[in-house]
Amino acid sequence: MDSTAAKAIEGNDVTDGHAAGTHGHHHGPLGKMMVGAIGIVFGDIGTSPIYAFRETFAGHHRLVPDSLHIFGVLSLIFWSMMIIVTLKYVLIIMRADNKGEGGSLALLALINRSTGNDKRKWTTGIVLLGVFATSLFYGDSMITPAISVLSAVEGLTTVNTAFEPWVIPLAVVIIIGLFGIQSRGTAKVGAMFGPIMLVYFVTLAVLGLIHIAKYPAVIVAMLNPWNAIAFYIDDPIPAFIAMGSVVLAVTGAEALYADMGHFGRKPIKFSWLFFVLPALLLNYMGQGAMILAQTPADALEMVKNPFFLLAPEALRLPLVILATMATIIASQAVISGAFSVTQQAIQLGFIPRLHITHTSEHAAGQIYIPVINWALLTMVLLLVLNFQTSSNLAAAYGIAVTGAMFIDTLLIAVVLYNMWNWNKILATALLAIFLTVDLLYFGANLLKVPVGGWFPLLIGFIAFTMLTTWARGRALMIARMNEQSLPIEVFIKSASSSATRVPGTAVFMTSSVTGVPHALLHNLKHNKVLHERILLLTVKIEDVPYVSAGKRSESKEYGNGFYRIVLRYGFMEEIDVPAALAGMEGVGSACKMMDTSFFLARQTLIASSRPGMAIWRERLFSWMLRNAESAMEFFKLPTNRVVELGSQVEI
Repeated sequence: MDSTAAKAIEGNDVTDGHAAGTHGHHHGPLGKMMVGAIGIVFGDIGTSPIYAFRETFAGHHRLVPDSLHIFGVLSLIFWSMMIIVTLKYVLIIMRADNKGEGGSLALLALINRSTGNDKRKWTTGIVLLGVFATSLFYGDSMITPAISVLSAVEGLTTVNTAFEPWVIPLAVVIIIGLFGIQSRGTAKVGAMFGPIMLVYFVTLAVLGLIHIAKYPAVIVAMLNPWNAIAFYIDDPIPAFIAMGSVVLAVTGAEALYADMGHFGRKPIKFSWLFFVLPALLLNYMGQGAMILAQTPADALEMVKNPFFLLAPEALRLPLVILATMATIIASQAVISGAFSVTQQAIQLGFIPRLHITHTSEHAAGQIYIPVINWALLTMVLLLVLNFQTSSNLAAAYGIAVTGAMFIDTLLIAVVLYNMWNWNKILATALLAIFLTVDLLYFGANLLKVPVGGWFPLLIGFIAFTMLTTWARGRALMIARMNEQSLPIEVFIKSASSSATRVPGTAVFMTSSVTGVPHALLHNLKHNKVLHERILLLTVKIEDVPYVSAGKRSESKEYGNGFYRIVLRYGFMEEIDVPAALAGMEGVGSACKMMDTSFFLARQTLIASSRPGMAIWRERLFSWMLRNAESAMEFFKLPTNRVVELGSQVEI
């Protein structure tokens, strides 16, 4: 993909809906928003204690659960949470919001808008990095539900080993049920998420405190960075390998940034600093304290599932049920995130139009995308059935997360140096710390590639190929069509005097704001008529989440009943062309749908040897174009008022 792909997300600086009150995701009392954030945002990182500590000691690369290694791992967990989650994401990256929205694509759009007039050589590279981070998210969104639900259900074996044969079937049933309810929306279920997660995090903290009281030395051990350094000095190779499992404690950190648009920065920051972070740290310390209080033989046995063994035997089954509910909530957040990211990618021109259902009349962010839902379900089930245990899945988990975290650091470097103009010494020092930690974690996770880490990388490369192919192919197709474009002024002079004019309004959808749409030329050629009023309509997606009503549309009159209209939408908005036209001024009389016909051009692509893309990518783009949702449904055009005219385009 060359620099033309970068244009897919370039746009004008348009005021977002905050000013006009159209975006109400994070309006409300701080306490209520914090509870909501706890229920949605922290599900992934909150369920990490179920398997993160266990995998470090009982996973594929096992450590001896002695004081050196436990103190070292606890210190690594603490400082990773402070550097990666607290400092990098909560205190720095979350400040880089795009009109209140977060996530890799939102950050990418922000960077492109802020440097839009500065044609730097690295613009295309930044676009590619942002798209690849988004691609890795899809691999992560498949593994998270699989490992979370499976690890929680495996807790049944700590209650009674007779439950072991039921772990896989029960996990499959839960996962199918979870994906099965997506089409109904999550508003009612979501109202329960906050209280359940509140109980869950309080339980984490209480269980941890019970065991810390028996072995309080773990508190100082976790806070002391020397224990992590001593771990590396004494056992460098196992310490490096262990980081591949320690990183599981911070998976979900990127969700804090991605979900910022739903709750706002302050509720997420306060929830993390004063509630979620302390609860997680207490639980990890409790697991370490419990193991250290055992004999070496008992420690080796208990480290196989320390999270559930924190609870007394009588309370273990309730803990399994609570943990399972928490993992379902964590999975729900990832699924919703996949829908949201896909919607952003569609609007920004990286994914073909897909059918999107809005499941709430009040919350714009609650959407359902059937093809994404069923694709995720299929892949999650394949992961569960193929890997069988959460330990095996842990071998595949982490590489996508650490890759995305590394890319986020590179993107935020552009923000620090070129947008915020931070002191270069301070910015360089911070970035050096972030890059060092990211590279250590990413390097450790590369060791997982042969034993499962290849899966999220494969999914990421497939998604990256499709996203960049669509962006590049779309740019090529528009360029080829513009090559044959006729100036609108010339067309009006020649056609207005020779063609028969008929009553009504004709709306010709076009991706270009210059020239004559192909559909208009074909209609005149075949039907030999022009409507009394002709609207040449272009829908532009801006690189802000929401566009205010005052800047929604602009129009230009050419005379003889010809008008050019540009409708602007943010990348988080639902597009409704008839509604926008009904309220437009400056285009003559009001647009009445019963007197309006919409003309769409349906292109058939012909792969050729012309410079642009490899033949296989041209064929892939052609297949994606054929399977995209029709413009009629995407733009909410009335079905009985649409005329499609076909044409062939060689790319």
